[in-house]
Amino acid sequence: MSRPFRFGVNTLAIASADEWRKRCRQAESIGYDVLLVPDHLGMPAPFPALVAAAEATERPRVGTFVLNTGFWNPALLAREVATTDALTGGRLELGLGTGYVQAEHESARLPWGSPGQRVDHLARTIEELDRLLADPEHVPHAVQTPRPPLLIGGNGRRMMRLTAQHAEIAAFQGGRQAPGKPAGTLELASAEDLDATVATYREAAAGRTAPAELNMLVQQVVLTNDRRATARGFAARFDNLDEEQLLDVPTLLFGTVRQLADQLRERRERYGFSYITVLDAAMETFAPVIEELRGT
Repeated sequence: MSRPFRFGVNTLAIASADEWRKRCRQAESIGYDVLLVPDHLGMPAPFPALVAAAEATERPRVGTFVLNTGFWNPALLAREVATTDALTGGRLELGLGTGYVQAEHESARLPWGSPGQRVDHLARTIEELDRLLADPEHVPHAVQTPRPPLLIGGNGRRMMRLTAQHAEIAAFQGGRQAPGKPAGTLELASAEDLDATVATYREAAAGRTAPAELNMLVQQVVLTNDRRATARGFAARFDNLDEEQLLDVPTLLFGTVRQLADQLRERRERYGFSYITVLDAAMETFAPVIEELRGT
């Protein structure tokens, strides 16, 4: 049986405290289930933003999407997580990733490391969070036990194993490092690429006692009566995928409200994606699709 849909919105910029609270209340009224913020230099600090989001709303959960783990010392992160979970009344979902923008680490004067070293640090961070937050003697205390739900986002076989072992939510953003481009330059993965990544995850997760929730980050939402013309226009921006491939890419949604809802139902069936995240620019555009899908 398919999981019910759940919807998140990831906000990249906050103009003011009043604007942020208003935006969060609007997202709640539309029907979003999770209010999310990323972790990049030049964007809002995630934990204060999430506390403010929870204070402005009643129903949605709040989450990091995702923390750049290379920015964080595990013990200090455990303090932030526990405090934020307490101040949000146990509504926190913790999203972690390795980080993918080398320039941010250089700007922060933090080590970048090889892909393997960044995954090593993520693994150590997860182990320390599990140990510290489950310890009844750890202060501050998180509300949720043994810790807030963990979302891990990433690609690659080792990341899939780590996600399968530890995460309650497996996040697939449908991007990959563009060959020959600077670190942090992403290109869209094709539907077939995502098939392979999800298959790798499922193989690694075969021994789980409870299946994880699968998340997909949608990069673009376009309401249109002509899906093909929209895909043709996007083909000029994505030189690694043609028009036909773009029509099938799970991270792009083109069509009428009914067509978008049908695409998400098909992708839930094909991949298992039931937790759908959109970027804040699409928050209102996506609203009628939430209404169409709610309860299905």
